[in-house]
Amino acid sequence: MSELKVNCFAVSLDGFGAGPNQSLQNPMGEGGGGLHQWFRGTRTFQRMMGDESKGTDGPDEDFAARGFENVGAWILGRNMFGPVRGPWPDDEWKGWWGDEPPYHVPVFVLTHYPRAPLEMKGGTTFYFVTDGIESAYAQAIRAANGKDVRLGGGVATVREFLQAGLVDEMHLAISPVLLGSGESLFAGLDLHTMGFRCVEHVPTQLATHVVLRKK
Repeated sequence: MSELKVNCFAVSLDGFGAGPNQSLQNPMGEGGGGLHQWFRGTRTFQRMMGDESKGTDGPDEDFAARGFENVGAWILGRNMFGPVRGPWPDDEWKGWWGDEPPYHVPVFVLTHYPRAPLEMKGGTTFYFVTDGIESAYAQAIRAANGKDVRLGGGVATVREFLQAGLVDEMHLAISPVLLGSGESLFAGLDLHTMGFRCVEHVPTQLATHVVLRKK
């Protein structure tokens, strides 16, 4: 049975999933790049960048690899697809990852503005969903065909799905950095009352990996 999972989602010690002042130059906000140090050195990330010969093993790699297992579809907020705001001026922007994104499955992008589906190399097709998170969830579950759906973020999108009660599991990589401000993942959310419990926690030099699962 398909589940909706948040995998490899990095947050700071003070609970921010992105820094302030996001821009094309700083897509994760000021200081936000430091959240992902644990991921960049893994073999999984290096393969995504086209280098099969580099990357570390160990718990960070284990969690990175697990994040892509049994994934049949993705859901992304519009900011995770690109920096364009408002109506799409044209079809020139095709995502952050170039001609062959690392998803290799259908990806459903939340947006207020319609756009035709975008087929990319390697099996990724972006579908632009304009009628809300429940529609994106239903479409992604159907497309996953029994596999899981990965919710890629950003912070506002994860919060929306949490508040709607649609998230089954979250893997958070708590990075040893303080951002001070930005986009808070947990502000105003009562994860305990939502039914989440910690079922796994693994510390490494670069992050503390925590898995929260809904009962």
